[in-house]
Amino acid sequence: MVMEMNEATCDHIAFVMDGNGRWATQKGLPRSKGHEAGADALFEILDALHQLKMKWVTVYGFSTENWNRPEDETDQLFDFSSQLILNRRNELIEKGVRVYFAGSNDGRIPKALSDEMKKTQELSAKNTDTNLIVAFNYGGRNEVVDAVRQLASNGTDLANISEADISSYLYVPEAPYPDLVVRTSGECRISNFLIWQIAYSELKFLDVLWPDFTPEHLHEVLAEYEQRERRYGGLNGESSETL
Repeated sequence: MVMEMNEATCDHIAFVMDGNGRWATQKGLPRSKGHEAGADALFEILDALHQLKMKWVTVYGFSTENWNRPEDETDQLFDFSSQLILNRRNELIEKGVRVYFAGSNDGRIPKALSDEMKKTQELSAKNTDTNLIVAFNYGGRNEVVDAVRQLASNGTDLANISEADISSYLYVPEAPYPDLVVRTSGECRISNFLIWQIAYSELKFLDVLWPDFTPEHLHEVLAEYEQRERRYGGLNGESSETL
């Protein structure tokens, strides 16, 4: 049953879209079919989030650790992202989605794909309905290290470095920190995802595999989020807006 959706009360939701390969294996399909199904699920969720007027969405597309997988699996993960970047770019732009790519510029992404990523960012730059961050060739620790390196190269006095300084040099510094992080497939860990940004985010781990994650699941997750009290280290509803 499709549940009625009202406007979201959080501004930024992040997803670890886990379980594509397992979904395919359970159905006796090649793992590549799982990534295709995962891309379809992502667009269905993006449509639902657009209806909810969610301003920021971050998805874990390809991690720096994914390079350790077999080459054919790496190619499939690249295909997953290519569907988003190339095949369905116009669809995203027409829906008013602004696309960002967050990740390390270490030269491992093929130039043709890197160029398309830049083109996607440029073509969608004027959109304001939803901001979609695709974490690609991304590692949370790398992001912090890259930020500190940028600060050092700009002559910042590292002895007096502040949290605000590091935040200003993250891959997408204009993005608010996620209110809620959702991971599918039953795994209960962060896996080096947004480790700076999610210090006070709410976390939700689900047994459902990502291709089976539906707008109904999304609504249930958001309804549970609305019942949580975010204290940011304070007591009895006291919070610090700076955290």
